[in-house]
Amino acid sequence: MFESIQLTDTVRLEREGDVALVIVDNPPVNALSWHVRQGLFDGITKAVESGAKAVVVICDGRTFIAGADISEFGGNVPKAAGLQEVQAAMEDAPIPVIAAIHGTALGGGLEVALCAHYRVSLASAKFGLPEVNLGLLPGAGGTQRLPRLVGVAKALEMMTTGRHISSTEAKDGGLVDDVVDGGLEELRAAAIAFANNAVAENLPLVRVRDRNELVEAHAGDDEIFANFRKDIARKTRGFLAPEFNIRCIEAACNEPFDEGLKAEGKLFMELMTGPQSAAQRYYFFAERAANKIPDIPKDTPLIDVQKVGVLGAGTMGGGIAMNFVNVGIPVTIVERDQASLDKGLGVVRKNYERSRSTTPEQVEERMALITGSTSKQDFADCDMVIEAVFEDMELKQSIFRELDEICKPGALLASNTSALDVNQIAEVTSRPESVIGMHFFSPANVMKLLENVRGDKSSDSVVATTMAIGKKIGKVSTMVGVCPGFVGNRMLFMRGAEAERMLLEGAKPAQVDKVLFDFGFPMGPFSMSDLAGLDIGWKQEKSSSSTIREVLCENGRRGQKNGMGYYTYDAETRAATPDKEVEQLIKDFAIGKGIEQREVSDQEVLERCLYPMVNEGAKILEEKIAIRGSDIDVVWVNGYGWPVYRGGPMHWADSIGLAEIAAKVQEYSERLGGKHWDLSPLLKSLAESGGQLQTYTS
Repeated sequence: MFESIQLTDTVRLEREGDVALVIVDNPPVNALSWHVRQGLFDGITKAVESGAKAVVVICDGRTFIAGADISEFGGNVPKAAGLQEVQAAMEDAPIPVIAAIHGTALGGGLEVALCAHYRVSLASAKFGLPEVNLGLLPGAGGTQRLPRLVGVAKALEMMTTGRHISSTEAKDGGLVDDVVDGGLEELRAAAIAFANNAVAENLPLVRVRDRNELVEAHAGDDEIFANFRKDIARKTRGFLAPEFNIRCIEAACNEPFDEGLKAEGKLFMELMTGPQSAAQRYYFFAERAANKIPDIPKDTPLIDVQKVGVLGAGTMGGGIAMNFVNVGIPVTIVERDQASLDKGLGVVRKNYERSRSTTPEQVEERMALITGSTSKQDFADCDMVIEAVFEDMELKQSIFRELDEICKPGALLASNTSALDVNQIAEVTSRPESVIGMHFFSPANVMKLLENVRGDKSSDSVVATTMAIGKKIGKVSTMVGVCPGFVGNRMLFMRGAEAERMLLEGAKPAQVDKVLFDFGFPMGPFSMSDLAGLDIGWKQEKSSSSTIREVLCENGRRGQKNGMGYYTYDAETRAATPDKEVEQLIKDFAIGKGIEQREVSDQEVLERCLYPMVNEGAKILEEKIAIRGSDIDVVWVNGYGWPVYRGGPMHWADSIGLAEIAAKVQEYSERLGGKHWDLSPLLKSLAESGGQLQTYTS
């Protein structure tokens, strides 16, 4: 008999009557570090040896085991019990083993819980196998055990999306045996009671690995998997991990458990050692690093944002407002006239009503948090005001002069500019320290990226508050410096210029778009232009046939909105078809410029679209516009559709090899000319020294 034994630094063994408790305490999320695995193994072994009649595995802190310790991936780890040894000790224990779950049981944590004979959870607990989001699959039997417990359809959905399910869904699906209300104390008491009952009732020691009825029902059933692949094809295009997860579940249906484990292990290692998972694991850390601003002290006081003002109720302004009311922050939204205001608020309401995740009651709650007005004076009591009007410097400066007069001292004044100089906007106010850029991406209520732009005089509190508020409203925030286009658009301009240049040389719009689509982008530059509208910013009276876009607009081609742009569009399906008329317009334009057309290879298209972006990214780092190379990747993955399985332009460049890219940039510079091909000194230096862009810090 014992009261408490410390097995490792993070695991202890306690006893309450006939029940032994193996308790994990590895803050912050009880990750499966080597000392946790060893403690679990020793705890189960000693509990059995001590004569306990049942074991409860439970965790201290805010959560059950939330997953593997990914810092150990690929590193040197002290010798300890492997996860499969821990699982075997639990599964093969001669006494009931109960997993008591609170917080989250994710990844390796859920795989551990699946090896208990029974599972008890708090009502607030969440469950999931999110390895797919790191380009992986559950590598400790999760692909084989989960479908045996919840069925093939549910396992397919959970494992290919990484979605977390609630305790109610887990109980209904057979993943959990009992759900209790309350906190950790109530969970401990309920788990001990369940364990004592299991002993008293002589409940069977259920090994999930032996439960074959749900998988045997789909043995040889190719249709369920074919249909599922078809359903997710668009969403998972280019990703390996979802397909490998599906193959593992197929193995669970068609092979004995141990053979299924072998298939899981083989496919896991293929992903683990491949470039996609390396990119996705890199990005996991890059996104977290982006929120850290090195020169802002952690104890910097934040502005207490209780009420937000948004100027402009158009697509952007309405979307921005939704972000705040979604988290319960009231918004005053101001438009120039009542008709525009009513139209904007109507769009916001429709957005909520169309959302599957918003109940009718929530729609009304959120709309009640929005106050519409046609007077900027109603911004007087706001803690933060975000301007979301047309991209025109004179207009924005005039607005900030007004806001300076209206807004209370200490209020944060933000511009949603996508390219203009935040310092020029700030200088027209008496409080430039309160001014910052907050570049939301359209649609602002959907897109995750928030590219915050730090002015020369933006105060520490304003910078820290902007990053904190971005996190609160569910955005992935980065902090960048002032330059034309900031990080994302500045690099996009380089790609756009070269893509248009290749059209004059003989590449077709469909070819350029397909190369970038096949690379992993959701669409290419010309499809994107058609979607946005070719006539944005175009004025007929000033048009001079000086660019392909102007020529297309002059010929009545506006993009998807009127069914004709770089492509023609089906009126019902909006399916795009390459247009011979456009190709002829481009050819005639090129002839007029004296440019001889030729065949452009797909490889050249890829290089000339992406290498100038890499080169510009290096210049951005040199100029200290971005803090880290990885921040640039965060911008491009979240704001511009760069495929996360390629990590971002800086990570991708490192994987190609900076020496190769630098040589190609120099070659194109000599052949084509243009400032965007001037080789970045930083890129040249890193290529020569073997350094990396993704880890470079300004």
